[in-house]
Amino acid sequence: MVPNLTLIQAFYEVAHEGSYSAAARSLGLSYQSVTNHVRRLEQLVGDKLVVSEKGGKHIFLTPCGNAMYKMLDPELDIMLKRLSLVFGRERPLLRVGLPQAVFFYLFPQILQRFQRAHEGIELQALERDTMLPELIKDGALDVCISESFFGDPVVPQRLLGVYQLSLIVPQQWDVSLTADTIADSLKNRPFVTYEPGQTLRNVSIDFLSQVGVDPVVSVSTSGSSSVKRCVASGLGYSIIPSWCIYAEESLVQSLLLEDIPEIKLYFGHAQFLLENIYVKSLFDACQEIMPARTLDLPP
Repeated sequence: MVPNLTLIQAFYEVAHEGSYSAAARSLGLSYQSVTNHVRRLEQLVGDKLVVSEKGGKHIFLTPCGNAMYKMLDPELDIMLKRLSLVFGRERPLLRVGLPQAVFFYLFPQILQRFQRAHEGIELQALERDTMLPELIKDGALDVCISESFFGDPVVPQRLLGVYQLSLIVPQQWDVSLTADTIADSLKNRPFVTYEPGQTLRNVSIDFLSQVGVDPVVSVSTSGSSSVKRCVASGLGYSIIPSWCIYAEESLVQSLLLEDIPEIKLYFGHAQFLLENIYVKSLFDACQEIMPARTLDLPP
């Protein structure tokens, strides 16, 4: 017999809170109800899960109980938060976190394909690059698109595609951009880049240091459209995804940086949503726009 969610949640709260009384308060149940739920789960599992010390104020998990708790944490908590959000709404909701550049330049095309298949679902986009796995594990996001590979089984990821980076400088700068003149062209020039912690900032600084440029950050902002606007205004140079640059660009000069390794884009989601129809459909829509190799989609 498969144990029901009530029994599992009661055990999870006891293990998480460290006592039956604290779990009872968290669940809004009586002390006796929580103990009965845990005992019933133990009967179904066929092994002891929880041992109480004398007086019953604190509990200890048996090896079987500890293994079960580790299997549930943090996925059960994320799932329950997700369910409470869904139950409080009139229609389905999918929450996606992704870099601003991906949303600005690529995501509208993805949304068109997704919404043709699911007209009744609301999709909320959070434009950011950092803290995405933490937001998914906390239950604040369902899906993310990121340049970082997390290596976290709670947030499984699949490769969507790769793209190249380009150096951009204001059109009015009197420089000749080639792979051999980068150091001379950028010497003592202000550097416009992304916020600390973002993948593209780290990759850009590493590359500039390797070619002999000591980057001095003058402006940092959240996304590629903001970075590009600052460069176009003459505030400095930057390194951005190549697909953020128009075929006939009038405000910036650009140079494709072939010596920087291609940047990978990953699709991730909460583990328990692996078979979710909306997550699957969004992944399929992303793959249509971001085919297996280099992204080459000028705005």
